[in-house]
Amino acid sequence: MRLYVGCAMWTHASWQGRLLPGSLPPGERLRAYATWCNAVEGNTTFYATPTRATVESWAAQTGPDFRFVIKLPKPITHEHRLTGTDDQLHAFLEAMEPLGARTHALWVQLPGSFGPADLGALAAFLRRLPRSFRCAVEVRHRAFFEDERSERLLERVLAAVDAEWVPFDTTVLFADRPTSDAERDAWTKKPRVPRRSRALTGHPIVRYLGRDATERTVEGWRPWLDMVCDWLREGRSPTVFVHTPDNADALTLARRFHDEVRSRVPQLDPLPDPMPNEPLTLF
Repeated sequence: MRLYVGCAMWTHASWQGRLLPGSLPPGERLRAYATWCNAVEGNTTFYATPTRATVESWAAQTGPDFRFVIKLPKPITHEHRLTGTDDQLHAFLEAMEPLGARTHALWVQLPGSFGPADLGALAAFLRRLPRSFRCAVEVRHRAFFEDERSERLLERVLAAVDAEWVPFDTTVLFADRPTSDAERDAWTKKPRVPRRSRALTGHPIVRYLGRDATERTVEGWRPWLDMVCDWLREGRSPTVFVHTPDNADALTLARRFHDEVRSRVPQLDPLPDPMPNEPLTLF
């Protein structure tokens, strides 16, 4: 039984000097982040495949129990829509090899235009993925959330390869009007789809987006708190990523979510003690 929690990134300007040591060079920030959380979204890989040396640095900065949910590059998922991408996929997986078991799942985030008519392409792509990788798919076409037949068809495609459906829960963000510049920006960019909470595998992954106000974020994650506790008691090992529009407090919120789950499921192992944001002194 294991609960992984994390954020959308491992470095954020507002964390430096406040939550993480401000003097850390970029190549050491993942190491500090990994004392706060035990997982992270690999969003940067969506924009470019990193060099193998870069990925080796990620592995060197994290322990063997740390987990990455690695997003497939945009040319594979959005530009070519999963077809004719074998060479790009091979190069990407080769670059990720240094992570080893730290790669918790390959994250296939699909554009909002990728709908039920495209499920054949998704099924063929998932069958080509090496079975040594766990796979998680995020869809944004509303038909998968509003049409029962489309939902069943997608679940059937995913079940055939033991892949998970990743919900991105933005319902709290869109519950009422934005109150900050970051929330207004999120309103224009984030998908507006119903909450989905059905796990398909033993390793469900949740992306939760709250509000900039801490109390709104905590109030909004109550359904996930119940669900994650149920999953753990069923023997599943869920991963929860906590986002807010400005992400200024996402790091502390992710730990708070883990703490709240552990208060209900006390046999869950605690997270490590965070690295202090300033060096310790004798006086």
